[in-house]
Amino acid sequence: MGGVTPTHLKLSFIDWLLYLQQIALFDQKKRIYSENKLVFAPWYFLLPAIAFFLVYVIIPIFQSVWISFYEWDGLGEAQWVGFANYIELFDDEYFYTSLKNNCIWLILYLFAVPIGLFIALFLNQIVFGIRFYKSLFFFPFVISQVVVGLIFAWFYNPNFGLLAYIFLSLGLEPIAILSDEELVTYGIIFAGLWPQIAYCMILYLTGLSNVSKDLMEAARLDGAKGLKMLWHVVLPQLRPATFISVVVTVIGALRSFDMVAIMTEGGPYGSSNVLAYYMYETALSEYGFRLGYGSAIATVLFFIMLIYISYFLWRLYKNEREA
Repeated sequence: MGGVTPTHLKLSFIDWLLYLQQIALFDQKKRIYSENKLVFAPWYFLLPAIAFFLVYVIIPIFQSVWISFYEWDGLGEAQWVGFANYIELFDDEYFYTSLKNNCIWLILYLFAVPIGLFIALFLNQIVFGIRFYKSLFFFPFVISQVVVGLIFAWFYNPNFGLLAYIFLSLGLEPIAILSDEELVTYGIIFAGLWPQIAYCMILYLTGLSNVSKDLMEAARLDGAKGLKMLWHVVLPQLRPATFISVVVTVIGALRSFDMVAIMTEGGPYGSSNVLAYYMYETALSEYGFRLGYGSAIATVLFFIMLIYISYFLWRLYKNEREA
Protein backbone atom coordinates (compact mmCIF):
# COMPACT_ATOMS: atom_id res chain seq x y z
CA MET A 1 0.00 0.00 0.00
CA GLY A 2 1.41 3.35 -1.03
CA GLY A 3 1.87 6.34 1.23
CA VAL A 4 4.39 7.98 3.57
CA THR A 5 6.03 5.63 6.05
CA PRO A 6 7.21 6.70 9.55
CA THR A 7 10.81 6.35 8.35
CA HIS A 8 10.14 8.78 5.51
CA LEU A 9 8.49 11.17 7.95
CA LYS A 10 11.50 10.93 10.30
CA LEU A 11 13.97 11.63 7.50
CA SER A 12 11.91 14.52 6.23
CA PHE A 13 11.73 16.01 9.71
CA ILE A 14 15.53 15.75 10.14
CA ASP A 15 16.07 17.31 6.70
CA TRP A 16 13.69 20.09 7.68
CA LEU A 17 15.66 20.76 10.87
CA LEU A 18 18.93 20.86 8.91
CA TYR A 19 17.36 23.27 6.44
CA LEU A 20 16.20 25.55 9.27
CA GLN A 21 19.68 25.38 10.80
CA GLN A 22 21.26 26.43 7.50
CA ILE A 23 18.83 29.36 7.23
CA ALA A 24 19.70 30.40 10.80
CA LEU A 25 23.45 30.20 10.06
CA PHE A 26 23.00 32.21 6.87
CA ASP A 27 21.00 34.88 8.74
CA GLN A 28 23.68 34.96 11.44
CA LYS A 29 26.49 35.40 8.87
CA LYS A 30 24.47 38.07 7.09
CA ARG A 31 23.93 39.92 10.37
CA ILE A 32 27.65 39.68 11.26
CA TYR A 33 28.59 41.00 7.81
CA SER A 34 26.13 43.91 8.00
CA GLU A 35 27.36 44.83 11.50
CA ASN A 36 31.03 44.69 10.43
CA LYS A 37 30.72 45.98 6.86
CA LEU A 38 33.26 48.74 7.46
CA VAL A 39 35.73 46.19 8.84
CA PHE A 40 35.46 43.89 5.82
CA ALA A 41 35.36 46.60 3.12
CA PRO A 42 39.10 47.51 3.16
CA TRP A 43 40.05 43.86 2.72
CA TYR A 44 38.18 43.69 -0.60
CA PHE A 45 40.55 46.36 -1.92
CA LEU A 46 43.63 44.86 -0.25
CA LEU A 47 43.12 41.26 -1.42
CA PRO A 48 44.29 41.84 -5.06
CA ALA A 49 47.40 43.67 -3.85
CA ILE A 50 48.09 40.96 -1.25
CA ALA A 51 47.73 38.27 -3.92
CA PHE A 52 50.17 40.06 -6.26
CA PHE A 53 52.60 40.68 -3.38
CA LEU A 54 52.45 37.01 -2.42
CA VAL A 55 52.99 35.75 -5.98
CA TYR A 56 55.61 38.24 -7.14
CA VAL A 57 57.51 39.03 -3.90
CA ILE A 58 57.08 36.51 -1.08
CA ILE A 59 57.18 33.30 -3.12
CA PRO A 60 60.21 34.43 -5.24
CA ILE A 61 62.09 35.29 -2.02
CA PHE A 62 61.70 31.73 -0.74
CA GLN A 63 62.54 30.35 -4.19
CA SER A 64 65.71 32.43 -4.29
CA VAL A 65 66.78 31.18 -0.85
CA TRP A 66 66.09 27.59 -1.95
CA ILE A 67 68.04 27.97 -5.22
CA SER A 68 71.03 29.31 -3.27
CA PHE A 69 71.63 25.78 -2.00
CA TYR A 70 72.04 24.46 -5.55
CA GLU A 71 74.58 24.76 -8.35
CA TRP A 72 72.45 25.58 -11.40
CA ASP A 73 72.94 27.31 -14.73
CA GLY A 74 69.22 27.91 -15.25
CA LEU A 75 68.85 25.27 -17.99
CA GLY A 76 70.28 21.94 -16.92
CA GLU A 77 69.61 19.88 -13.83
CA ALA A 78 70.21 21.61 -10.51
CA GLN A 79 72.75 19.96 -8.22
CA TRP A 80 72.41 20.20 -4.45
CA VAL A 81 75.55 21.72 -2.89
CA GLY A 82 74.23 22.82 0.51
CA PHE A 83 76.15 25.77 1.96
CA ALA A 84 78.95 25.55 -0.62
CA ASN A 85 77.79 28.75 -2.36
CA TYR A 86 77.89 30.67 0.93
CA ILE A 87 81.32 29.28 1.81
CA GLU A 88 82.60 30.36 -1.60
CA LEU A 89 80.86 33.73 -1.18
CA PHE A 90 82.71 34.63 2.00
CA ASP A 91 86.03 33.83 0.32
CA ASP A 92 85.19 35.99 -2.72
CA GLU A 93 87.12 39.28 -2.86
CA TYR A 94 84.61 40.73 -5.35
CA PHE A 95 81.85 40.11 -2.82
CA TYR A 96 83.73 42.11 -0.17
CA THR A 97 84.39 44.87 -2.71
CA SER A 98 80.68 45.01 -3.51
CA LEU A 99 79.74 44.98 0.18
CA LYS A 100 82.22 47.78 0.91
CA ASN A 101 80.80 49.85 -1.97
CA ASN A 102 77.29 49.32 -0.62
CA CYS A 103 78.46 50.66 2.75
CA ILE A 104 79.94 53.72 1.01
CA TRP A 105 76.67 54.19 -0.87
CA LEU A 106 74.77 53.95 2.42
CA ILE A 107 76.87 56.55 4.23
CA LEU A 108 77.08 59.11 1.41
CA TYR A 109 73.50 58.63 0.26
CA LEU A 110 72.25 59.81 3.66
CA PHE A 111 73.50 63.30 2.76
CA ALA A 112 70.42 63.47 0.52
CA VAL A 113 68.23 63.86 3.63
CA PRO A 114 69.70 67.08 5.14
CA ILE A 115 70.40 68.58 1.69
CA GLY A 116 66.80 67.87 0.66
CA LEU A 117 65.60 69.50 3.89
CA PHE A 118 67.56 72.71 3.36
CA ILE A 119 66.43 72.97 -0.28
CA ALA A 120 62.84 72.46 0.86
CA LEU A 121 63.24 75.22 3.47
CA PHE A 122 64.61 77.50 0.75
CA LEU A 123 61.75 76.72 -1.63
CA ASN A 124 59.06 77.01 1.06
CA GLN A 125 58.81 80.75 0.56
CA ILE A 126 56.41 83.06 -1.21
CA VAL A 127 58.63 85.02 -3.59
CA PHE A 128 58.48 85.87 -7.26
CA GLY A 129 59.33 82.92 -9.52
CA ILE A 130 59.39 80.29 -6.73
CA ARG A 131 57.32 77.86 -8.82
CA PHE A 132 59.93 77.99 -11.56
CA TYR A 133 62.70 77.24 -9.04
CA LYS A 134 60.65 74.37 -7.59
CA SER A 135 60.25 72.85 -11.05
CA LEU A 136 64.03 73.03 -11.59
CA PHE A 137 64.71 71.15 -8.36
CA PHE A 138 61.83 68.73 -9.01
CA PHE A 139 63.05 67.86 -12.53
CA PRO A 140 65.70 65.23 -11.53
CA PHE A 141 63.04 63.18 -9.75
CA VAL A 142 60.79 62.76 -12.79
CA ILE A 143 63.45 61.68 -15.28
CA SER A 144 64.57 58.06 -15.56
CA GLN A 145 67.59 56.77 -13.66
CA VAL A 146 68.92 55.55 -17.00
CA VAL A 147 68.83 59.10 -18.34
CA VAL A 148 70.55 60.37 -15.19
CA GLY A 149 73.30 57.77 -15.64
CA LEU A 150 73.83 58.73 -19.28
CA ILE A 151 73.91 62.45 -18.46
CA PHE A 152 76.60 61.98 -15.81
CA ALA A 153 78.57 59.54 -17.97
CA TRP A 154 78.80 62.31 -20.57
CA PHE A 155 79.50 64.88 -17.85
CA TYR A 156 82.47 62.84 -16.56
CA ASN A 157 83.86 62.03 -20.03
CA PRO A 158 87.50 63.25 -20.08
CA ASN A 159 87.40 64.03 -23.83
CA PHE A 160 84.21 66.05 -24.34
CA GLY A 161 82.49 66.18 -20.93
CA LEU A 162 81.59 69.40 -19.15
CA LEU A 163 83.80 68.43 -16.21
CA ALA A 164 86.79 68.14 -18.56
CA TYR A 165 86.15 71.70 -19.84
CA ILE A 166 85.94 72.97 -16.27
CA PHE A 167 89.31 71.40 -15.44
CA LEU A 168 90.86 72.78 -18.63
CA SER A 169 89.54 76.26 -17.89
CA LEU A 170 91.30 76.08 -14.52
CA GLY A 171 94.52 74.95 -16.19
CA LEU A 172 94.23 71.40 -14.84
CA GLU A 173 94.39 68.02 -16.57
CA PRO A 174 90.95 66.33 -16.90
CA ILE A 175 90.37 63.29 -14.69
CA ALA A 176 88.74 60.14 -16.07
CA ILE A 177 86.60 59.54 -12.99
CA LEU A 178 84.77 56.47 -14.32
CA SER A 179 88.08 54.83 -15.24
CA ASP A 180 89.72 55.44 -11.86
CA GLU A 181 89.32 52.56 -9.39
CA GLU A 182 89.56 54.93 -6.42
CA LEU A 183 87.10 57.59 -7.68
CA VAL A 184 84.55 55.65 -9.73
CA THR A 185 82.25 54.69 -6.84
CA TYR A 186 82.13 58.27 -5.56
CA GLY A 187 81.37 59.55 -9.06
CA ILE A 188 78.40 57.17 -9.41
CA ILE A 189 77.11 58.05 -5.93
CA PHE A 190 77.28 61.75 -6.77
CA ALA A 191 75.17 61.07 -9.86
CA GLY A 192 72.67 59.06 -7.82
CA LEU A 193 72.37 61.79 -5.21
CA TRP A 194 70.95 64.22 -7.77
CA PRO A 195 67.50 62.56 -8.06
CA GLN A 196 67.56 61.29 -4.46
CA ILE A 197 67.94 64.83 -3.09
CA ALA A 198 64.97 65.88 -5.23
CA TYR A 199 62.89 63.05 -3.74
CA CYS A 200 63.75 64.02 -0.16
CA MET A 201 63.03 67.65 -1.03
CA ILE A 202 59.51 66.70 -2.20
CA LEU A 203 58.86 64.78 1.03
CA TYR A 204 59.97 67.74 3.14
CA LEU A 205 57.97 70.24 1.09
CA THR A 206 54.90 68.10 1.76
CA GLY A 207 55.78 67.99 5.45
CA LEU A 208 56.34 71.76 5.62
CA SER A 209 52.86 72.36 4.23
CA ASN A 210 51.49 70.61 7.36
CA VAL A 211 53.61 72.48 9.91
CA SER A 212 51.38 74.24 12.43
CA LYS A 213 51.45 78.00 11.87
CA ASP A 214 49.99 78.56 15.35
CA LEU A 215 52.99 76.87 16.98
CA MET A 216 55.36 78.96 14.87
CA GLU A 217 53.59 82.18 15.84
CA ALA A 218 53.69 81.19 19.51
CA ALA A 219 57.42 80.42 19.19
CA ARG A 220 58.02 83.81 17.58
CA LEU A 221 56.24 85.51 20.48
CA ASP A 222 58.58 83.65 22.84
CA GLY A 223 61.58 84.98 20.92
CA ALA A 224 62.47 81.86 18.92
CA LYS A 225 63.88 82.42 15.45
CA GLY A 226 66.43 81.03 13.01
CA LEU A 227 68.05 77.77 14.10
CA LYS A 228 66.11 77.68 17.39
CA MET A 229 62.84 77.83 15.48
CA LEU A 230 64.04 75.14 13.09
CA TRP A 231 65.36 72.79 15.78
CA HIS A 232 62.65 73.13 18.44
CA VAL A 233 59.51 73.84 16.39
CA VAL A 234 59.85 72.83 12.72
CA LEU A 235 61.96 69.65 12.85
CA PRO A 236 59.82 67.88 15.51
CA GLN A 237 56.81 68.32 13.20
CA LEU A 238 58.83 66.93 10.27
CA ARG A 239 59.61 63.62 11.98
CA PRO A 240 57.29 61.58 9.69
CA ALA A 241 58.89 63.11 6.57
CA THR A 242 62.37 62.51 8.01
CA PHE A 243 61.52 58.91 8.82
CA ILE A 244 60.28 58.18 5.29
CA SER A 245 63.24 60.02 3.73
CA VAL A 246 65.78 58.00 5.71
CA VAL A 247 64.03 54.67 5.05
CA VAL A 248 63.70 55.26 1.29
CA THR A 249 67.25 56.60 1.01
CA VAL A 250 68.84 53.66 2.82
CA ILE A 251 66.83 51.12 0.82
CA GLY A 252 67.82 52.93 -2.39
CA ALA A 253 71.49 52.79 -1.36
CA LEU A 254 71.35 49.07 -0.56
CA ARG A 255 69.55 48.10 -3.76
CA SER A 256 71.51 50.42 -6.07
CA PHE A 257 71.79 48.80 -9.49
CA ASP A 258 70.75 50.92 -12.45
CA MET A 259 73.33 53.69 -12.06
CA VAL A 260 76.17 51.14 -11.86
CA ALA A 261 74.77 49.19 -14.83
CA ILE A 262 74.48 52.28 -17.04
CA MET A 263 77.67 54.12 -16.09
CA THR A 264 80.35 51.44 -15.55
CA GLU A 265 78.84 47.91 -15.62
CA GLY A 266 80.77 47.30 -12.39
CA GLY A 267 84.13 48.37 -13.83
CA PRO A 268 86.91 49.11 -13.95
CA TYR A 269 87.92 45.59 -12.89
CA GLY A 270 84.88 45.21 -10.63
CA SER A 271 85.86 48.19 -8.46
CA SER A 272 82.43 49.87 -8.69
CA ASN A 273 80.37 46.72 -8.15
CA VAL A 274 77.57 46.68 -5.60
CA LEU A 275 75.78 43.59 -4.32
CA ALA A 276 72.74 43.97 -6.58
CA TYR A 277 74.82 44.34 -9.74
CA TYR A 278 77.28 41.62 -8.72
CA MET A 279 74.31 39.31 -8.21
CA TYR A 280 73.06 40.09 -11.73
CA GLU A 281 76.55 39.77 -13.22
CA THR A 282 77.09 36.39 -11.58
CA ALA A 283 73.67 34.89 -12.25
CA LEU A 284 72.41 36.32 -15.53
CA SER A 285 75.23 37.91 -17.53
CA GLU A 286 77.46 36.24 -20.06
CA TYR A 287 80.17 36.03 -17.39
CA GLY A 288 78.16 33.85 -15.06
CA PHE A 289 74.94 31.88 -15.44
CA ARG A 290 75.47 30.64 -11.89
CA LEU A 291 71.97 31.08 -10.53
CA GLY A 292 72.76 29.31 -7.25
CA TYR A 293 75.71 31.60 -6.48
CA GLY A 294 73.77 34.68 -7.57
CA SER A 295 70.87 33.62 -5.32
CA ALA A 296 73.29 33.35 -2.40
CA ILE A 297 74.37 36.96 -3.00
CA ALA A 298 70.70 37.99 -3.24
CA THR A 299 69.92 36.18 0.02
CA VAL A 300 72.70 38.01 1.87
CA LEU A 301 71.49 41.36 0.50
CA PHE A 302 67.90 40.48 1.44
CA PHE A 303 68.81 39.72 5.05
CA ILE A 304 70.82 42.94 5.34
CA MET A 305 67.79 44.89 4.16
CA LEU A 306 65.45 42.82 6.34
CA ILE A 307 67.43 43.66 9.49
CA TYR A 308 67.39 47.35 8.61
CA ILE A 309 63.68 47.46 7.69
CA SER A 310 62.69 45.46 10.81
CA TYR A 311 64.59 47.94 12.99
CA PHE A 312 62.84 50.93 11.45
CA LEU A 313 59.42 49.28 11.65
CA TRP A 314 60.09 48.58 15.32
CA ARG A 315 61.05 52.24 15.84
CA LEU A 316 57.89 53.35 14.04
CA TYR A 317 55.72 51.06 16.18
CA LYS A 318 57.45 52.27 19.34
CA ASN A 319 56.94 55.94 18.41
CA GLU A 320 53.25 55.34 17.68
CA ARG A 321 52.82 53.59 21.03
CA GLU A 322 54.49 56.49 22.83
CA ALA A 323 52.33 58.99 20.95
